[in-house]
Amino acid sequence: MNFPFYIAKRYIFSRSKNNAINIINYIASMGIIVGTMALFVVLSVFSGLKVFSLSFTNEIDPDLKMTSTLGKSFFISAQQEQDVKKINGVASYTKIIEERVLFIFKDKQHVTYLKGVDSVYPVVNDIKRKLFNGQWLKPDSFQVVIGYGIAQDFSMGILDFENPLQIFAPKPGKGAIENPEEAFNKTDVMPVGIYSISEDLDSKYVFADLGLTQELLMYKPNQISGIEFHLKENADENAVKAQLKKIFNNKITLKNRAQLNESLYKMLNTENIAVYLIFTLVIIVALFNLIGALIMMILDKKGNLKTLFNLGTEINSLRKIFLLQGTLLSIFGGLIGMALGIILVILQQQYELIMITPTLAYPVVFTVENVLIVMATIVSLGFIASLIASSRVSKKLLD
Repeated sequence: MNFPFYIAKRYIFSRSKNNAINIINYIASMGIIVGTMALFVVLSVFSGLKVFSLSFTNEIDPDLKMTSTLGKSFFISAQQEQDVKKINGVASYTKIIEERVLFIFKDKQHVTYLKGVDSVYPVVNDIKRKLFNGQWLKPDSFQVVIGYGIAQDFSMGILDFENPLQIFAPKPGKGAIENPEEAFNKTDVMPVGIYSISEDLDSKYVFADLGLTQELLMYKPNQISGIEFHLKENADENAVKAQLKKIFNNKITLKNRAQLNESLYKMLNTENIAVYLIFTLVIIVALFNLIGALIMMILDKKGNLKTLFNLGTEINSLRKIFLLQGTLLSIFGGLIGMALGIILVILQQQYELIMITPTLAYPVVFTVENVLIVMATIVSLGFIASLIASSRVSKKLLD
């Protein structure tokens, strides 16, 4: 049996004759347990908040979005559509047009995005589930679906036949405009539904039929501004991208959901790292108790260490005893704290113990990644603390 490991294990489970040392050991153990539990719970909460925040954009963002690198729009041929349908990883796709236009309702104006979509759009993006009122638009119609924020700005309802919503889109072309009234294409549309996703998205899009949008913007029937894809489960995203680039001669830009919301993902990841570093600092402070406990143990066992040294045990082996003792304390304390943290997270998931609002519980997500991060942090910091404390064992101390 490994001699230092055997002695270290005995020291962990045996009580000292000095009650002060026992109390210090309990405090050090509790610091490790509570620190581990707190770090895991906080990381689980932030994982839940991340999933909760991204759930809003996931309702309207596709798995993969394709746009042109050469301009606002591009042409798609019948052969290219057939080739896209043959890609294994693609479950469905929808053609779209996005353009900023002017909306006028009664005496109010608002500039935002008109998004022309085809009949497959609700399949690719489950937008119908977010309808606050009314219904989804019918293909080949003058119907539109507006956001809740736009409806509030305009004080607008749905199916107001006496007051249609007007859309003004600038005509493409070059040169000076002599008559401003001729600079815009105009059409009247009827809001038939209101969607509600988040405060930002509710004021961003007005959904209309793809054909109507093409006519308003003077696009040709095969001219679009993008394609949104819903990928099959476990599809190879990189392989799908490679095939799409080959079909469209590398004249396209492809972005997944994370790239479409790059700033949001960066913000959430930065917050997660900041919280991790803050709680790691708290654990480092708590591990000073472990260093103190090990040093007190070294002083308490000075007589035993001197006996072992006189019997031929090397100084490095004596140091290794307390290095292993501190590391084992960190592992055991980490496991207990992790178990308590997992119990708290599962209880919150199942019984919603802590609420943000009367109807919304604090979101938490249990992930193996958080378990590994927390245990690696505790064990590594515990090892460093034990290494610092064990270095106090020296020949000078024993003499």
